Amino acid sequence: MFVQLTKEELLKEISRKAWYQTNNIIWMILFIYPLFSIVDFIFANSIWLQFFIVRIITDLVILALYSLFQRKNYNYRLLLHISLLLISVTSALLCNIVDIQQLNVYYLLYGAIFLFFNLMVFWEPINSVIQALLAMVLLAIFFTLFSNYTLDLVINNGGQFFFVIALISCFVPGARYKIIERDVRSQLLIGKSNEQLKEQNHDIAEKNNIIDAQYEQLRKLDNQKNNFINIAGHDLKNLTGSIIMSNNMLKDESYRLSSDQVELTGYISEASEKMQYLLNKLMDVKEIESPEMRFKLEVFDINAEVQHIFKGLIETAQMKNIHLVDNIQKSPINVNLDRVFVGQVFQNLLSNSIKFSQTNNNIRVVTSLQRQKFVFEVIDEGIPIGQDELAVMFNKLNALSEASEHTESRLGLGLSIAKLMTQEMGGDLSYRSDDHGNYFKVEFYVIN
Repeated sequence: MFVQLTKEELLKEISRKAWYQTNNIIWMILFIYPLFSIVDFIFANSIWLQFFIVRIITDLVILALYSLFQRKNYNYRLLLHISLLLISVTSALLCNIVDIQQLNVYYLLYGAIFLFFNLMVFWEPINSVIQALLAMVLLAIFFTLFSNYTLDLVINNGGQFFFVIALISCFVPGARYKIIERDVRSQLLIGKSNEQLKEQNHDIAEKNNIIDAQYEQLRKLDNQKNNFINIAGHDLKNLTGSIIMSNNMLKDESYRLSSDQVELTGYISEASEKMQYLLNKLMDVKEIESPEMRFKLEVFDINAEVQHIFKGLIETAQMKNIHLVDNIQKSPINVNLDRVFVGQVFQNLLSNSIKFSQTNNNIRVVTSLQRQKFVFEVIDEGIPIGQDELAVMFNKLNALSEASEHTESRLGLGLSIAKLMTQEMGGDLSYRSDDHGNYFKVEFYVIN
């Protein structure tokens, strides 16, 4: 997080801080300055009343200027200059008209005023230098007009203290100004950082609320999905049971069937058993909630399984005038996999290819052995489905939003399931759709 601070923001905050310090100085002058008449009463009793009146008038003038400057929002530096100048006039005059015995007191008092002012004020050091020079000028003017003593006497009786204090105190505002300016900058940066953090926390809270709402929606959808699976699964199990029972009744009358009909009842029996196996897997809650799907591994000839799937889909392809080209190897290739799930992978890929392909088209089914891997390929050289649409089918487990008028509805669930099963059994499934058509490839490791 990077916080930027503009020059205008810094100057505005410095001005606000300077006015705060100016308020402190002015109000301290208004309350303390008249009390200096006590010193006058003690050390300059003959003139203390006149200077008490002068101090009161000075206070009233400073108060009026303070109210004006605040109301008009004038520069605080000018107010401080005028206030210190008014005090300097009185102090410089007293330093030149009192007796020589009291010079030390009034020069020290004048120096204390300068030191206090420079310790409290918040401005650039050049302003203090200007005030020190004005004080020297006032002392020189009043010395020329009113003093009855030589310069040496004045310097030796307190003048040196004032000059040293005034000189040293001029260095204080510079360091003070830098420190306060740095503090102001730090406070502004911290304030802006806090504001940014508040905004970010607010944004995070809003996003968390959105996530919670989406999670709740997903949880509801998940519950709906589970309810649907339970209902559909039980209904399908009942239908499958009816198919198996009806097929068994046909088998009991096999002597009345032709050889082709007997072969078809065998296909029906095998397909029904696979369907029942898959439904049992689906309905087993422990299997669904398990992080890894459990397979029933067995050694079998995978080429024979592909050939069996191929024959079972020939009639489906003929109904769309699609010609399936058999490039399946006849030599056995053994694998150690779940036969039902492997058959389901091949079934989904080939049936989806038939489903999405155009009429009067050829689809080639190729198997081979490459680098100790069994390779199953489906090659459709018809109109391409589209790489993006295939990606949705394989990765999203949802229907494509738009179906072409010339093709059937593309659900894509079968392809997603095929990919998931392949990966769970340690295989690899890839696909491609380009100007050459649609291509699907499955690889499984073989056993020696």
